[in-house]
Amino acid sequence: VQLQACGGGLVQAGGSLRLSCAASGLTFSSFAWGWFREAPGKEREFVAGISWRGGHTYYADSVRGRFTISRPNAENTVYLQMNDLKPEDTAVYYCAARRSALENRYSIRSYDYWGQGTLVTVSS
Repeated sequence: VQLQACGGGLVQAGGSLRLSCAASGLTFSSFAWGWFREAPGKEREFVAGISWRGGHTYYADSVRGRFTISRPNAENTVYLQMNDLKPEDTAVYYCAARRSALENRYSIRSYDYWGQGTLVTVSS
């Protein structure tokens, strides 16, 4: 199984980035997906998630209304569109796949596979 995250970079406050996570080696539709982030000196935290068939999305309060997670049909890729970025959004962003519907969707321990991370830096 491989999750390849990309799309990070340096952007000014108020700008936008789109992260992508391409998955291989698994049955994409058998997993729910999430994005997490880890800022320097802080624990990894949940950012956004999407259900197995993409019909349900959920967000951390800090990004709701600014970030959008999606998983288009026929693509083994999950996206995170990030708008109106703030310096506090600076972090390494990770995509993750979760098989079980019984696990806590906000917890890092619930996810079975992880991408390698992509760095997002927002300057003020």
